[in-house]
Amino acid sequence: MTELRVPKLNNNDTEYLLVEWLVADGASVHEDDMVAVVETSKAAEELPADTSGVLRHVVRAGAWCRPDEVIARITDEAGPAIVTSPPDATEVAQSGPLVTAPARRLIDELGVPMERIHALGLELVRKTDVERLLGLVHELPKVQRAVARAVELSHQTIPAAYLAVRMDLAAALGHAAAQTKAVRRPVGLAEIFVQAVAGLHGSFPLFFAALDGTTARLSRAPDIGVTVDLGEGLYVPVIHDAARRTTKEIASALMRHRLAATTGDFKEPDLTGANFVVTLHTDGGVVLAIPFVFPGTACALAVTAPQEGTVADIGLAYDHRLINGRDAALFMTALKAAVEGLS
Repeated sequence: MTELRVPKLNNNDTEYLLVEWLVADGASVHEDDMVAVVETSKAAEELPADTSGVLRHVVRAGAWCRPDEVIARITDEAGPAIVTSPPDATEVAQSGPLVTAPARRLIDELGVPMERIHALGLELVRKTDVERLLGLVHELPKVQRAVARAVELSHQTIPAAYLAVRMDLAAALGHAAAQTKAVRRPVGLAEIFVQAVAGLHGSFPLFFAALDGTTARLSRAPDIGVTVDLGEGLYVPVIHDAARRTTKEIASALMRHRLAATTGDFKEPDLTGANFVVTLHTDGGVVLAIPFVFPGTACALAVTAPQEGTVADIGLAYDHRLINGRDAALFMTALKAAVEGLS
């Protein structure tokens, strides 16, 4: 069960008016649906569900509510509606669609003809419906919405720090070319850094740990997530127990993951369990990238391609609650030695 609470909308008001429910009690909602209109002394705001399930009203429309007050709950259990409901079809046919106050203000502000609003064929017109009609919003794909939630959670909860080290990747690139021929699989910087990072698991266990209160939960093996973004959203498939994998096994796994990313055809184990993430920023011209630390992990390594010659700046974002700057420098020094020492 998830509680829908009234957010703090401005610093001037201590209570707001719950103008109307946009979704009937007992109805199913999606996490992106707007479900209620709350009015302050300055404006009316539509509140999103933020989770999917069955909406249960706690406060009736027309009541006053305070910031952080619970006005509804979203559960997994369906049942009969017991509070308010949208207008019936007869009423809608006679009077036209019900238009929320925020939507009405936008219509008036931009001079949208009501004929265009009626042509939507909706019983209830919300601000987001008007914005879609006018091309003012771009719907994020499902994968990107998940990324957005992860980024928001990371920034809210993880005090991240960042450190970059300049590495000469000449030996690594030569090694990758030789391995590509030997294993008959594409081997590049992703495969090189997955192996190099996994090899440091025993010496730097906290870099693969997860914070649990005042303790760190250590991992038994390095499970390395690798970012894959082919334009349809960011995926982070995982190479499990990477230290025990051969170059061929890692290259084969990443090749399968890249193919799956084109269709979104991943299995659940492919995308879960990472305790360290390697983020790839190897497009031309990228000289510096600062990734977010994925919730549940302590580190994210940013790998960029060499820009001139064979030198690149490789960065580490890390959870400062677990790892201090000196430890991060030692880890990156060891990683540099491993990568530059390849033959």
